[in-house]
Amino acid sequence: MKKAVLSPIAMAVMLAACQPDSTSNTNTDQQKITQQETAQQTNDIVNTNPLLTQSSTPFGVPEFSKIKIEHYEPAFEFAIAKNKQQIDDIANSTETPTFENTIEAMEKSGQALNHVTTVFYALNGTDTSKEMQSIAKKMSPRLSALNDDIYLNAKLFSRVKAVYEQKDQLDLRADQQTLLDDSYQSFVRGGANLNDADKATLRDLNGQLSKLSVQFGENLLAETNAFELVIDNKEDLAGLPDDIIAAAAVTATERGHDGKWVFTTHRPSKNPFLTYAENRELRKALYEGYIQRGDNDNANDNKKLASKIASLRYQKAQLLGYKTYANFVLEKAMAKTPENVYGLLDQVWPAALAQAKKEAADMQDMIDAEGGDFTLAAYDWWYYAEKIRKARYDLDAEQTKPYFSLDATREGVFYTAEKLWGVTFKERDDIPKYHPDVRTFEVFDKGGESIGVYMTDYYVRESKRGGAWMNSYRKQQKMFGENVKPIIYNVLNYPRPVGDAPVLLTFDQASTLFHEFGHAIQGLLSDGYYQSQTGTSLPRDYVEYPSQVMENWMMEPEVLAQFAKHYQTGEVIPKALIDKIQAAGKFNQGFATTEYMAAALLDMKWHTLETATEQDADAFEKAAMDEIGLIPEITPRYRTGYFSHIFAGGYASGYYGYIWSNIYDADTWQVFSQNGIFDQDTANGYREHVLETGGTEDPMIMYRRFRGQDPKVWPLLERRGLLSEEQLKAMKEQ
Repeated sequence: MKKAVLSPIAMAVMLAACQPDSTSNTNTDQQKITQQETAQQTNDIVNTNPLLTQSSTPFGVPEFSKIKIEHYEPAFEFAIAKNKQQIDDIANSTETPTFENTIEAMEKSGQALNHVTTVFYALNGTDTSKEMQSIAKKMSPRLSALNDDIYLNAKLFSRVKAVYEQKDQLDLRADQQTLLDDSYQSFVRGGANLNDADKATLRDLNGQLSKLSVQFGENLLAETNAFELVIDNKEDLAGLPDDIIAAAAVTATERGHDGKWVFTTHRPSKNPFLTYAENRELRKALYEGYIQRGDNDNANDNKKLASKIASLRYQKAQLLGYKTYANFVLEKAMAKTPENVYGLLDQVWPAALAQAKKEAADMQDMIDAEGGDFTLAAYDWWYYAEKIRKARYDLDAEQTKPYFSLDATREGVFYTAEKLWGVTFKERDDIPKYHPDVRTFEVFDKGGESIGVYMTDYYVRESKRGGAWMNSYRKQQKMFGENVKPIIYNVLNYPRPVGDAPVLLTFDQASTLFHEFGHAIQGLLSDGYYQSQTGTSLPRDYVEYPSQVMENWMMEPEVLAQFAKHYQTGEVIPKALIDKIQAAGKFNQGFATTEYMAAALLDMKWHTLETATEQDADAFEKAAMDEIGLIPEITPRYRTGYFSHIFAGGYASGYYGYIWSNIYDADTWQVFSQNGIFDQDTANGYREHVLETGGTEDPMIMYRRFRGQDPKVWPLLERRGLLSEEQLKAMKEQ
């Protein structure tokens, strides 16, 4: 007789159902046999699936080489079933609800699922495939349903509520109080107070949103990879640096265009082309290829997806009792309300736009002086900004690149971390890597204690999503009795090395490396107890603060002297060149601030909609930009069709957070500038109250402990050159 093979979920559920009943002393032989067979099948899966077994590698880094496509779904199914059983056990407990048996028990549950999802989604972002994308589509609604199963569980909520209502009588640490508050609010915000009909509606909305967000990201990756600008006439490369031309030749060969040059919408290819290519029509073609992603009325079009997502989010907000989706999201942010977000943006936008208009006028003057018979367009901005920078400051971005090799820049952040906190890095070749491009380092604290693992993944590839980010394969935590060391990684998209030549970075690219390392060092220095609170577990409008602070050190001569050395001669970057970089620091800030803020305001417009009616995305976007007076020479940093931060990521109603975080960054740099950029008291205070603490308390409380005051806005506006002397003086006196 052929034995039935059960799915992992069925096995786990059956195992739970077949546990001996305390009210009955009978069990048939068949039940015993079924239980034994089910247990054996479950054990076989657990013991043979590398996503479910304990890693024997150094530091417990996942055994990437053993993980195959066929392992993911069984691992997901088993881990989901196990987490459901853990939650049911907590909900159905007959013990009196306590912080330990309810709140802490929930925090400790789902470890297997956390590991599976962490590994899968990390690799889906850095080295995806059609098969992985298919699994993501399949699992996204399943994970959404599990989340609903938890937060819509009436028995579980009653236990959480019982603990929450006695919180003033409990002797809890600050992080425990935060965990209790966050747990209770998560249930309320997750729909625990809704009636059964509304709970069913919420489940449906969440399921749809999870599917649409995955599809948006897939479409964008396909659009980004599909576009190519093929050049077969060498004259059309006029103005481009030699290393960019060489990289384009490699890209052409990889894409089947031997003997030609190919440029793509990936930033390492797009940005230098727009900055240096003299052929205006080709600049236009590449620029439009970039800004039209997701807006080509093809199979990968994202306009209707974005509108549908915004509609569903509004419906969800309404169901939960919020005016708009932005009101729902911002309740848990530093800003608290849309009005507060607009209050900040309205302080900055007029000055930024006015500066951008001056910059546009300067460019038009240059075009006219050169005899150009055309009006400045968006695809001209990068090209003429670079020409003006060179004319005004005698600074060409190409002058700086020889001093910023990728390896040297990484050593620059290592030097900075050691000077500030005594942290050192030792490369390890015996730790598994998820891709050959990865380099892995063991991290040591100032006393020589090993505190974690740091991975870098720097090169662009078609299997990697665009952008730059930090994440973890394992977060630091102590809730199981030992201090678990974090496994942190940084992902960027720099051009690959060509031949034996090192990768040379522009100043902005080097700044991005410092920025992402700022996130990484927060993950590495984390010193919390609960996993959900450690590392970068912070509000969206605060989490960018430590990464932005880190960028400041790169501009300091003392730091530059340590790593900014000519890749051929070893010459330290000349002081005269540093002076030029610093003098040009406020150049083009009108553009940089305006294109960013236009995207932030577009995000807010989508999520302060007070209707479920699906919008014509292009018309909606145009109306939003017309309302704020965006000039045609500037396109929002992210248009709707490729705004993955808000439609496929976690930044919905939160893209403004970069400039909100900039307030803390600029205010913090004031004290480092005053006390010394490596002043140990300041560095230690920053580590203790900002980097180590994660989300253990209200971030503003922790910031005040470090800074001794609330942050001021004027340092940010001064840094960007958006205030006159009179305006700056008035703000300082307020």
